[in-house]
Amino acid sequence: MAEEAIKQDSQNIKNINDIEELKKALLEEKRKAEEYLGDAKRARADYQNLKKRTEQERQEYLNMFNADFIKALLPIVDDMERAFTMVDPQFRDAPWVEGFRIIQRKLQDLLKARGCTEIECLGKPFDPNFHEAVGYEAGEEGIIISEQRKGYALNNKVIRASQVTVGSGISGSVDQETRGSNEKKEDMNNQN
Repeated sequence: MAEEAIKQDSQNIKNINDIEELKKALLEEKRKAEEYLGDAKRARADYQNLKKRTEQERQEYLNMFNADFIKALLPIVDDMERAFTMVDPQFRDAPWVEGFRIIQRKLQDLLKARGCTEIECLGKPFDPNFHEAVGYEAGEEGIIISEQRKGYALNNKVIRASQVTVGSGISGSVDQETRGSNEKKEDMNNQN
């Protein structure tokens, strides 16, 4: 019987050692599982970041292509506008002129559909971010007097600045008033 008790005790000690071994193995497997889960989460985050970056780069490429395409069209738009200013008054209502006006409107609609808008400038303060000064004339200082070439923005980003003439601060109205009063004096003298 004593032998049986000793065998039982050694069996219990062996079982306790096996349980301890199993606990250690379980802890090691849990650690590995957590490590693998962390790796999987990082890999998923890296993939999501790659996907976002790739989409952003694709969108930037499309925007750059769109801007280049529109820049290539702008001289054609300018030429169409210049052509209409040079049409002989007797032909202004001719069907072929109206046909070209339709083409011009379609071209402008295409630009608008792509997010391209004209930069408004006449009567506004000069802003070097939107305007390129090509001259100064008598007028209110810093205010745009005339536009030599239209400027355009694509999705609120300037792709071509407006070429403008800016007021120099010298009043042109004084000259006009002087001319006007001189003309009145001449009219009075002619009547007498």
